[in-house]
Amino acid sequence: QVQLVESGGGLVQPGGSLTLSCAASGSIFRPNVMGWYRQAPGKQRELVATMSSGSRTNYAASVKGRFTISRDNAKNMVFLQMNILKPEDTAVYYCNLVGIRTDTYWGQGTQVTVSS
Repeated sequence: QVQLVESGGGLVQPGGSLTLSCAASGSIFRPNVMGWYRQAPGKQRELVATMSSGSRTNYAASVKGRFTISRDNAKNMVFLQMNILKPEDTAVYYCNLVGIRTDTYWGQGTQVTVSS
């Protein structure tokens, strides 16, 4: 089993920045893909960004150029640097890990609210 714990959410003004962190623990094997998804009220969960253990990245078009995903493989952590935040970025952000057998794990989520 794998446990994922997110941190770093909060309230920020439009144009501001936040960094989310996710720590994974348990039976973690590489290669794997870690990433971030988000779900706004009344909407489906959507991909934000993912990064493989080999450093291949994938971003949603809506965040490309504003958000940066990174990993620390030694610590089994993934980060999401979010800049130029917009009200439409408001959502619960979930950390995700997909293992080599496509076993999928989710964190509990952290709230990000962008509002003046």
